[in-house]
Amino acid sequence: MDRTMDDPKDLVDPKYYINRELSWLEFNARVLEEALDRTNPLLERLKFLAIFSSNLDEFFMIRVANLRELEVAGAGDPGSDGMRPVEQLDAIALRAQDLVSRHAACLRDEILPALAEHGIRIVPVSELAEKEQERLARRFREEIFPVLTPMTVDPSHPFPHLPNRSLNLIVTFRARPGLQPEELEYAIVEVPDVLDRLIPLEDNPTHFVLLEDLIRYHSGALFSGLELEGAWFFRGTRNADLTLEEQEVENLLMDIERELRDRTLRRMVRLEVSVDMPPVVLDRLREGVEVPERDVYAVPGLLHAPDLMRLYGLDVAPELRDPPFNPRLSPRLATNDSLFAILREKDLLLHHPYESFSTVVELLQHAATDRRVLAIKLTLYRTSGDSVIIQALKDAAENGKQVTAVVELKARFDERNNIVWARELERAGVHVVYGIVGLKTHCKAALVVRREKTGIRRYMHLATGNYNSSTARLYTDLGLLTCDPLLGEDVSHLFNILTGYTARTIHDIRHGEHPLPHFHKLLVAPFDLRDRLIELIDQEAALHRPDRPGLIQIRVNSLSEPGIIQALYRASMAGVQVHLNVRGICCIRPGIPGVSENIRVVSVVDRFLEHTRIYHFGHGGRHLVFLGSADAMPRNLFRRIETVFPVEDPDLKERLIQEILFLGLHDNAKARRLMADGGYARVLPEEGEPVLRSQERYIELAREAGLKSLPYDQSIREAARQRRSRTRSRHT
Repeated sequence: MDRTMDDPKDLVDPKYYINRELSWLEFNARVLEEALDRTNPLLERLKFLAIFSSNLDEFFMIRVANLRELEVAGAGDPGSDGMRPVEQLDAIALRAQDLVSRHAACLRDEILPALAEHGIRIVPVSELAEKEQERLARRFREEIFPVLTPMTVDPSHPFPHLPNRSLNLIVTFRARPGLQPEELEYAIVEVPDVLDRLIPLEDNPTHFVLLEDLIRYHSGALFSGLELEGAWFFRGTRNADLTLEEQEVENLLMDIERELRDRTLRRMVRLEVSVDMPPVVLDRLREGVEVPERDVYAVPGLLHAPDLMRLYGLDVAPELRDPPFNPRLSPRLATNDSLFAILREKDLLLHHPYESFSTVVELLQHAATDRRVLAIKLTLYRTSGDSVIIQALKDAAENGKQVTAVVELKARFDERNNIVWARELERAGVHVVYGIVGLKTHCKAALVVRREKTGIRRYMHLATGNYNSSTARLYTDLGLLTCDPLLGEDVSHLFNILTGYTARTIHDIRHGEHPLPHFHKLLVAPFDLRDRLIELIDQEAALHRPDRPGLIQIRVNSLSEPGIIQALYRASMAGVQVHLNVRGICCIRPGIPGVSENIRVVSVVDRFLEHTRIYHFGHGGRHLVFLGSADAMPRNLFRRIETVFPVEDPDLKERLIQEILFLGLHDNAKARRLMADGGYARVLPEEGEPVLRSQERYIELAREAGLKSLPYDQSIREAARQRRSRTRSRHT
């Protein structure tokens, strides 16, 4: 029976919300499941182990670190789920301990033995032949020993301050014979990250020893004349979040650089230790790093699995990896027309990584040399190390174009890279702007202003993902190329806000002391995006009829904003079918009688990282479809500049609804369904139902519809070169 929107249920009751941090841990558990899945190729399983480990590092450095600060300060109100910081920390530790144990067991008992069967081995130094041991001993003396610095811990030598995520040895020794265990001395040896951790053997390049194992084997050389008792590995994770007091910022670039230096001084929030470390040594270590017992993780095996990703690149049997796939080019590009002419005819939708990111690069490269282009504006959140995007902007500036880059300095863990790119762009003559203090610039927008016979025309690329040709091979994203005049006005206005508004102006707008900026089609955070999304959800509930049922389909990375969750509950109570494809954090509870029985949530974890953001509303048969940079999270809606934009071309809307959304929501190979208790259950085909793996189907569709392209890195450059050549030929 349909329920009205006037249902008196208290939708702010904590029982209707899943804790954000525990939901994230369940996402990482799904990543771990892919490593445990023996149907995946072996090196892909290793990749998922590495991703799990990297994810967990970031989780502790940011989310757990913030909770620890609240715990230490005795502060922190309950969230929408009702859990206080200390309760969350206890629950996190319990779940994370289990996941870490499963991760370590998978690496030790399954992945490494299976790799050994294929000739890829990590060999203990103690098991090597005498000749190889002698060679490595020589390498230790000549290349490794000079870099090492043993640091004794005693009353005159306080416990050293160790870098975040560094791998270390704690060594115990006797200063003189006959001392009791409680009289042992301690020292710390940092395993230097300036040296390769995986050292190939001379006679077999797919056999390796670990740098830390070699150091431990020869640790006696560091403590000459002392009787060593033992040596064990450990690794610490520190708070790595930026704590910039932005209302006091005078120079954002300089303050970010100072904060990056200060990261090394932050509180340690997790201690990983070898499982065989004796309790007396562990107690001494815990005392030194000041970590509570709850935050100690005993790991039965190798610490920090991401370093093993070097094995992924070895020249081994191809069946150990996913089958290769080169992104395709849109058939509309099979023409001698310029990309500008193609876009004047019709908008172009790109689905990455199935369709090549080279089309986006080509737009910017062509704009950099086109004599009719007057200006280029672009937002940069994360970009790749050898970015062709950066080079295109530099070329454009050197060719006399007005070029503006809005660079986000606070893109987490990319801060240093972005500072480097910002300075390089400034040297080339690009106007570099660092956004608005207090708000991250997370929107993905490029604007090309061109003088044509009919006047000034604006060409745009609006997207869900970053201007990064490397991650465009690994993340699923959508981009819209268009020259829609009203969207052009909106994007110009957006860049004017990014470069011309002050933090004070934004504050006044958000507090009703200044009118909201007017946009024709864009939904923009932190202004009206959250309210507009809630309005669209409530409209769907109001339009719902038995003969014309309402439908909401959303595909995002995360869903945690209470106001949007409440709106989705209201829509469900009104009878609207709510289908959510949420890769990561999801705080909504589906399947609650009378509240969310019309809500279904799935999460897909597969070969490519799901990063697409789509908002679809049936709207009485009119079908409104939006793409954007924003997830339905408080930080996206209130603390960032985000954009959500409509897709209005009927063919593109149909493709988004019937192909991209449909396949993701009906995956029965790599999807898990969220249950009311916050757990996830694998979606399996019904009897007689064919297996549908959405990412494989996207690859098939790209191959069926797209033009063959060169291997990815070449295609980015070659497609642009050929089109520039054709354009020059026409001009001459």
